Amino acid sequence: MNIEETLTKLSLPQKMKLLCGSGWWHTEAIPEAGIPAMRLSDGPNGVRGTQFFNGVPASCFPSSSGLGSSFDVELARKVGEALADEARAKGCHVLLAPTVNTQRSPLGGRGFESFSEDPILNGTIAAAYINGLQSKGVSATIKHYVANDQEFQRFSISSDLSERALREIYLKPFQIAIRDSNPWALMTAYNRVNGLHVSEDKRLIDDILRKEWGYKGMLMSDWNGVYSTAESIKAGLDLEMPGPTVMRGKAVERCLIAGKLFSSDIDDRVRKILELLKRAEESRIPFDAPEESIDTPELRKFLRTAAADTIVLLKNDRDVLPLPSDAKKIAVIGPNAKVAMTSGGGSARLLSTYTVSPLQGITAVAKDIGADVKYAVGAAVHRYLPMLDSCIQQKDGSPGALVEFWNNDPSDDFLAPSANLSSTELKKCDWSTPTPGTDCFLMDGIDVTKVNLNCAIRYSTVFSPDESGDWDVGMSIAGRGNLFLDNKLIVDLSTNPEQGESFFGLGTIEKRAVVKGLKAGQRYNLEIRINNSEFASRGSPFICWGGIRLGGVRQFDGDEAIKEAAALAQESDAVILVVGLNHDWESEGFDRPDMDLPGLTNPLVSAVLRANPNTVVVNQSGTPVAMPWIDEAPTVIQAFYGGNELGNGLADVLWGKVNPSAKISLTFPKRLEDTPSYPSFGDKGQELGKIQYNEGIFVGYRSYEIRKLQALFPFGFGLSYSTFEYSDLETSAVSPDGTFSVTFSIKNTSKVVGREVAQVYISDPQSSLPRPVKELKGFVKVELQGGETKSVKIDLNREALGFYNDRQMGWVAEKGKFEVSVAASSEDIRLKNEIEFGSTITWTGL
Repeated sequence: MNIEETLTKLSLPQKMKLLCGSGWWHTEAIPEAGIPAMRLSDGPNGVRGTQFFNGVPASCFPSSSGLGSSFDVELARKVGEALADEARAKGCHVLLAPTVNTQRSPLGGRGFESFSEDPILNGTIAAAYINGLQSKGVSATIKHYVANDQEFQRFSISSDLSERALREIYLKPFQIAIRDSNPWALMTAYNRVNGLHVSEDKRLIDDILRKEWGYKGMLMSDWNGVYSTAESIKAGLDLEMPGPTVMRGKAVERCLIAGKLFSSDIDDRVRKILELLKRAEESRIPFDAPEESIDTPELRKFLRTAAADTIVLLKNDRDVLPLPSDAKKIAVIGPNAKVAMTSGGGSARLLSTYTVSPLQGITAVAKDIGADVKYAVGAAVHRYLPMLDSCIQQKDGSPGALVEFWNNDPSDDFLAPSANLSSTELKKCDWSTPTPGTDCFLMDGIDVTKVNLNCAIRYSTVFSPDESGDWDVGMSIAGRGNLFLDNKLIVDLSTNPEQGESFFGLGTIEKRAVVKGLKAGQRYNLEIRINNSEFASRGSPFICWGGIRLGGVRQFDGDEAIKEAAALAQESDAVILVVGLNHDWESEGFDRPDMDLPGLTNPLVSAVLRANPNTVVVNQSGTPVAMPWIDEAPTVIQAFYGGNELGNGLADVLWGKVNPSAKISLTFPKRLEDTPSYPSFGDKGQELGKIQYNEGIFVGYRSYEIRKLQALFPFGFGLSYSTFEYSDLETSAVSPDGTFSVTFSIKNTSKVVGREVAQVYISDPQSSLPRPVKELKGFVKVELQGGETKSVKIDLNREALGFYNDRQMGWVAEKGKFEVSVAASSEDIRLKNEIEFGSTITWTGL
């Protein structure tokens, strides 16, 4: 493609058409001009493809907070390469990832999507991920630019912060990734910064991003994140997503007539879209290609490695781990053990090609060593009832359920709660499709040539409980409808359904009922009937036929379940207790109200530890949780969300097949009140649509250190089955332009091969402005055989010495003495030295 020649040949209406997407996942095509539609896809830990409903399965990789905790640049690059393979299989040219927003608070709903609280680690891992992805021709989309750090009022909230905090903490990871990897696309955030929406902020987009940093890529909005026409185009926002347009189209034409926009403004935006299209053509990823899955032994092996390498060993006081191979009675306990919690919720969720739960991974090892495994749930922690995917099949024995659509009600009493399903004949449906599960967001995957937006829907399947007893069954829908079991009404959501948070706020609450005396393995006919006419008339922000979410779980007494779990633990040789959060608690769309583990988790942990003090506690969450039982637990693992292979990866660490080497990329506080953003986060401390970033530059470990406040686990902390010794620190002289090197040795003082993450921090005690006690400026991950010593070198430059000066509107590295610390964590300093910089320098840009 000759971009300038193509631009000259396009008519103004054609150019205007290119300024907005076509539907949810494509750019507009101009066939008569030889311009195809590029395909985009979520998200940070997998490539979902073009459908929420009945999408083509994909591999789920570990969450970004886990990948950041690996401190492994090579692993991040390999994840990017593997995601590129997934994207190519889906015909995807642009992946909407990675997320590099700073983890300002553990309560942030999308915290698991970001790499770290530290800008250096955040930007460095992001750059490696992007380089891997783009090495195979798939465009990265670094997001969400900038200060999009909470979900509360995310479309309107103004993140109000100082210029220095903006530059040093929140813009810095974007700056690093752009400098080191050149992402081909960037996504602007929903929110405002200091009063102005980012998507129309000329200073952030044009002055800083394009002119100061020299960024050449294409800028798109977050979905439904454009709130102006002329302003967003003038600021430099190239593409409004998704389509059809809301703020462009005819509005652009009106602005051109009024002189608020000029043809050159349109050309500037279209040029960037064409530049990305040229890259898409050069990638040789077909346009409008069918979507496929990848599932190979090699990929499974890599997913397993990635899952294990993102696990952090937080405590191992009694050397309980690695587990011995002679344990014959193994107890697996906990609400996160039986079901694979592969990722957080929202844009990150996808239909995995397969999953391995912790119980499955541990059971596989137990089979190899001749051990017996018993399981107890211990506590219920669901915010919404667990989906019933594993307990349903169609009447003919096929997996899943059948979903049928009628453009008109198929019978007079179709939606009546008193409908007699056994005697009512329904006319032939207009279209039908099977679906694998009980969570159906009907915003795509529908044959639009046969199904109207206003329609009647029937979801039918056979439910076979996996446990006998009384069951809680719950349903939420987008529309009006009813749930029947063996022709009996169970849940009525057709009569004044109460609005809830389901389906991005479009659906009802989850309404629950108790079904008595269900028998394990018995077949029950299950049917859901919906009419979506009222839902469709409410005005969804996107095309949608409604939604169905069905869940259920056997009822049990919480206290009794804890007693059963404790009794099992007491009689077992090894106990693995898997607790934590899931995509119901950590998700796009809302923030967590607190740091607590849900339900009766904490009483469960304490009871099991009393019954068997050598219990291994595994916490699975994307961000920190409170651990009131931490002093009772000798062995604690932080597992994050591990993707497809999380169960096998965990088992590999538990039995020592993999020596843990990750270190937490964010500080774990003892209590919420200790966090730097408390209480100015979410719905706390906000006034008139603003949230004040009162902590300034003192985010994460920087805040704990300046306040001399002890964390539960400090930034950069993680244990190993090996032990390491640091020595021989040497620092070179600092050159006039601020470059220098740090050299030191690491020895593995154990007999076990292991990997150590060494961190270099810089302190500036003579600074003219307040600075953190120390700041991470470099790191290295080193693999060492037992007894082996290696010398490592980390090269640093002026950025390791500098800070942002608001008055000078630029970066400055002042002359004077600096302290260099080599550390195993932000609190565990192993070596120190002093360097001196001879003259002050200032700079702007990259």
